[in-house]
This record gives sequence, C-alpha cells and structure tokens, in this order.
Amino acid sequence: MTTDIKHIRNFSIIAHIDHGKSTLADRLLQATQAVTAREARNQLLDSMDLERERGITIKASAVTVHHTHNGQEYMLNFIDTPGHVDFTYEVSRALKACEGAILVVDAAQGVQAQTVVNAYLAIEQDLDIISVLNKIDLPGARPDDIAMEIEQALGMAAEDCILVSAKTGQGIDELLETIIEKLPQPPAPTTNKTRALIFDAIYDDYRGVIVYFRMFDGTLKTGDKIRMMGLGRNFSITELGKYTPKPEKVKSVGPGETGYLVAAIKTLGDVRVGDTITLENSPADQPLSGYEPPQQMVFCDFYPSTNSEKKNNDFEELRDAINRLSLNDSSFTFQPVHSEALGFGFRCGFLGLLHMDIIQERLEREGDVEIVQTAPTVSYKVQVRSKKGLIKELEIHNPADLPDAGTIVSIAEPMCRVNIISPSEFVGEVMKLCLERRGIYKHQTLVSATRQMMTFEIPLAEIIYDFYDKLKGLTSGYGTMDYEITQYHNDNLVKVQVLINAEPVEALSLICHKDRAEFRGRQLLTKLKKQIPRHQFEIPLQAAIGGKIIGRETIKGFRKNVTAKCYGGDVSRKRKLLEAQKKGKKRMKSVGSVQIPQEAFMAVLDQSE
Repeated sequence: MTTDIKHIRNFSIIAHIDHGKSTLADRLLQATQAVTAREARNQLLDSMDLERERGITIKASAVTVHHTHNGQEYMLNFIDTPGHVDFTYEVSRALKACEGAILVVDAAQGVQAQTVVNAYLAIEQDLDIISVLNKIDLPGARPDDIAMEIEQALGMAAEDCILVSAKTGQGIDELLETIIEKLPQPPAPTTNKTRALIFDAIYDDYRGVIVYFRMFDGTLKTGDKIRMMGLGRNFSITELGKYTPKPEKVKSVGPGETGYLVAAIKTLGDVRVGDTITLENSPADQPLSGYEPPQQMVFCDFYPSTNSEKKNNDFEELRDAINRLSLNDSSFTFQPVHSEALGFGFRCGFLGLLHMDIIQERLEREGDVEIVQTAPTVSYKVQVRSKKGLIKELEIHNPADLPDAGTIVSIAEPMCRVNIISPSEFVGEVMKLCLERRGIYKHQTLVSATRQMMTFEIPLAEIIYDFYDKLKGLTSGYGTMDYEITQYHNDNLVKVQVLINAEPVEALSLICHKDRAEFRGRQLLTKLKKQIPRHQFEIPLQAAIGGKIIGRETIKGFRKNVTAKCYGGDVSRKRKLLEAQKKGKKRMKSVGSVQIPQEAFMAVLDQSE
C-alpha cells in the first residue's frame, strides 16, 4: 500500500560532529514506536563496530517511520548523516534525497565550523531547515545565547529554534509536530515514467548488492524489470523493502518514498551512486540529476604486510577487500602500484585524513588483511614542456612521479578556504599558526560576544597532517575548523629527495615550498636518524633538490673492538686489524641493504619543530 504523497516527509539530520544527531535519531525512533524500549540502544543506526567505538557516524542511514498527527498517519523518511568534515560528501548525497533538514546545534557549545558548512549545503539544495537546540538538560546549556548565535551566523530566526534534549526525550513530540507542519511534502511526479535516484548501496554476501533509492516518479514493484540509466544494465527486482529500522519487505514503493531493492546484482561495478533507476520496457527520457563525483584530495599507498611464502595471496586478499569496500564507500579511488621496497600494492585517494584512517581500519577488520601504509600526499597539477616545446598538464599524486626538474614549467597545489571558529582570547595564536602554514588572511566575523570566525586560504599540504591537532592544542580544545578546496595555485614548489646510503628512496621524497625546503630536508634527516636502526656499517642520509645536496646526517655503524685481544707488543699489529675491519665495513656498505621501518615513512609528515 503506497502512502498519499501529501502525507510523506523526507528529511536529513545534519550537525557538527558530537552535537547529538545519532541520539536524536534514536529518540525519533522511540517516539514513533518504531523500536520498543527493549530493542532501543544508544546510536541504534550506527551499525558499524567502528562507528560505535569512535562514537562517530561514518555512513548515512535511511529509516522509514510512521507518526499520527491530528488523526492522520504520516510517513517520515529520515537520514542520520555524519558530522565530520571528511564525510561532507555523504551529507550532500543524503540531502539530495530530501525536501527538508533538521539542523542540530549543541545548546552548550553553540555554532561550530561544520554547523555552518552543513547549513550552507542544505541552503544550496533549497531545503527547508528546522533549527534544533539539543542538550538543553546540560548544566552549561545557554539556549537563548545560542539561538542568537544561529541568527547571527546563519540568518535563521532565533525564536524558531526548537529546544530538545535527545538524552531525556524532552521536546521530541514538539519536534515531530513541527516536522509535519513545516517541512514540505515531496514534489508531485513530473512524468508518468518511473524514475528513482540511487543515494547509497551496500554489499551483502548472501543477497548481492542492496541498493537504497528515493522514488521521484512512478512506482516500483517486486518482479519489475529495471534498467540503470547511467550504466545501461538491466535487472529484475526480487525484493523491495524499507528499514523501519528493521528490514521490512513491501510489495511496491511509490513517489516520494525511500526504500531498498535486491535484484541479484552480483558485481560491484553494476551500481553507481547517483544513477537513475527506470523500467526496462518503458524507460524514462531523461535521468534525474545525480551527484558531482567526490574529489579525492589525499593520497597514500596501501601494501599488504607480507610473509615471503604467501606474497601473491596477500595482494589478492587486499585487492578483494578493497573491491568489497569500494561499493560501500564509493568516495575513495584505488589503482595498483609497485614499489621496490614494498612490492605490489594500491595507491588510494581519499576525501581527507579521517577518511583515510577509517578506510584503513575497515580494510583490516572487514577484509581481514594487514596493511603497510605510506605517508599521505596531496594532488599537484604540473605543467611540463615536451621535447617539441609543447606544454601539457599532468596530475601528480605522488612526489616520486614528479618528472625531471628541467622539463617542469610550473607546479600548482590545491588551496583550501579554512573557516576557524575560536574563542576571542585565542585569535592571536590561531592567526600565528595559519600564517606559519603559508596562510593568507581573508576576513573575520563575530559569531557571538565571546567567539569569532576567521577565514584563511591555506595550501592543503600544510593542513593535511597535524594542523587540526595544533589548533585544538592552541585553543584549549574549543577551536573548530572546516575546510573546502577552492582552487589550484601556482607556487615556487620543489621536490626534496632523500638518499639513504647514496640510494634515492622515492617513498620518502616530498614536495614543499622552496623557502622551506632546506629546513624540511634537515628536519626529516634528523627524524630518520632516530627511526632507522644502526647497522653493521655506516649509513649516510642525504637530502637533495635535483643534484644539489642540502643536508646530511650519518648513522654510525656498530664497531667491534677488534684490538681488545692485543695487549702490548708492536702497534703495527693493531693497525693491521683496524685496516682489515675498515675494508670489511666498506665491502659491507657496498652490498648491505638498509632496513627502513614503517615509522620512518611516517616521519616525512610530522612537521612539528
């Protein structure tokens, strides 16, 4: 039975990280009797072990519940979304399937950087927004002040804020009434042909690919033959359902509703998020507007950590694990690479550092593989001149791939617009940090009497590793930041190479600004000296730009006291033993290989002085 389109509401829950989205989702499930008190548990929709352990949402979850208002039953489809800056892409996908959004703000912490970004995402999609002040039961809650902050920072009327406590359940009924009264119904179908938008997909070992979709036009029924418009593949629906939040089979899904379908889709490449589903025998003329593909900005290599006997299997296992994960998270890319030191692996692209961390942990858990990871880098656009004098542009994800310095015309790096919200007393410290990282000051606005929002333009390479930790340290934990990549900018960038025992180690090379190259090179050598264990022979460590050495450190070799057994007698005997030792060390140095531990690769990143 399909619900009348007038009685459907589709909305997302958006907020800064830790402002209580998942707890609010739990309360909505309980208030609408979707789960009983016995079934309820904290963060019910965060099904991944990793989400529950870290206390963050990684994947958006879609749920259908029913609520009676003035004697009429309404269908509410809502999506709990992530709050972390790296998962903004998940949020934008969720918003595309909705007509409204609930913007949750912590009544004690107030408006944070990610609150602003998610609010603008919803405004860009032209959604109706309900602002909710959560955690009003906290002793430090300041609902009136925070409501004024929302008005000042986002232009939403302070008196329209709804006060709730997702923990105690206070204000939840009022929120449900507001959702039904204020949020618009889904738009009426614009064509009599069937069209549904895929907004997510997960892989199930037993049923194949499960596709989450939002119906815009027409209906889908069990047994329908469907076509994916973008990829042109045809399937037959074997199961239709909704999450309530338990999977519940239905006969059909009508316009304005969300649901999932199973259609014996075996391979991961047969589904693309953002594609349009239509019927095979009467296809729609135009697909729905999908999503901009996500832009990967951080790259690093994953290699299987291997025992020599089963080297090939490890690579196969890693490939299978990455393939499986790439369907559940279409926002990372991967391609095979080979390294002298680490063998075969994959160069992967991520939306940010937390995203990289999560993918690595999910691969190790869900794919049961052990991974060696190289230092993350950003993508550069390099213009090179060919022998015929023609200029072409390359995209470089790895400093090792940078072409010969003589052919390079220019190197451009990604720049970010960084919004930082900080208490007023820390503004000077924050400015100093941003300017040290080659930041350009843009503007500053007051969020409230005690907090300010500053906007800088900073190269992504400068914030990729420890910028956020430094910011938190400087502002006693109160500073929050959000960044978005705006453009590529040409600068005086050079490649610093590291030579260990006169051999260049490409995995340790880095691209940095010429003015800081010598400092970064020397700093890196000092760190490597501590990380690389001593060998039987002396190891020279050198940093070079092109053919010019800009720094050197030496790791002394172990020395055995070969003259210990000589007591008294002629000095020439001691000399002879020392000469023999010297020759042995020299021979060892020419044939010996240097063992470089994993920590040494991570030392490239750490910019702390």
